[in-house]
Amino acid sequence: MSLVDIGVNFHSSQLKGLHAELLARAAAAGVTHILATGTSLRASELALAFAREHARVWATAGTHPHDASQWTPQSPTQFAPLWDDARVVAVGECGLDYNRMFSPKDAQRSAFEAQIAAAVRLDKPLFLHCRDAFDDFRAMLRDAAAAGAHGVVHCFTGDAAEAEAFLALGLDIGITGWVTDAARGTALRDALRIVPTDRLHLETDAPYLRPKNAGKTRPYNEPALLPFVAQAVADLKGLDAAALSAQAAANSRRLFRLPD
Repeated sequence: MSLVDIGVNFHSSQLKGLHAELLARAAAAGVTHILATGTSLRASELALAFAREHARVWATAGTHPHDASQWTPQSPTQFAPLWDDARVVAVGECGLDYNRMFSPKDAQRSAFEAQIAAAVRLDKPLFLHCRDAFDDFRAMLRDAAAAGAHGVVHCFTGDAAEAEAFLALGLDIGITGWVTDAARGTALRDALRIVPTDRLHLETDAPYLRPKNAGKTRPYNEPALLPFVAQAVADLKGLDAAALSAQAAANSRRLFRLPD
């Protein structure tokens, strides 16, 4: 099985000191490429440094909506050398999150608008976050998509109507272990019916969202558990897990311009 994990928070305190064993277990599980997620300037710097040290790791660089209050007029200049680096394959994690409101809406929209513009200018995909902010999120991306903005809605948890709207904008859909959660994943499982396999990506969002079908091993999620996400998605799509994994991996290599 060949897999690409498009979202791992290596900077998380839960994964501190575990990087070598995480990568070893990921390789044993068939994970060939991993994206280290940048969620702030510091986290993005750490993600890029980590990617430079490990041949199978690449990075994203951006400001998460939770950290949008940290975005200033100087932020584009601070992020510029990261975005210009070949090991940084996407702008983000960026977007809108009106659920927990760690940053005010106006700060979130300002930071998101600037990162959309950077992605279009650099012709790099967006690594997108949307939670309880569908209307504003879609509105902000509508004109940008016409200008060339593209990317993946990371950790998609919405319903079929939202998936259809994102696909119409040319965006791909990232699926995590949320799909295995019987209590919270009903809408997502239903939405998977309309998502074409050539627009799907797989991710753990480690150390969060541990797949429910993985059994009880370690208390955190990790890239080695990505096959459990793949199996759940394949079962829902009525496909062979290896074939689904290969298609999703090809999608990720295409979108992020990763080597075979």
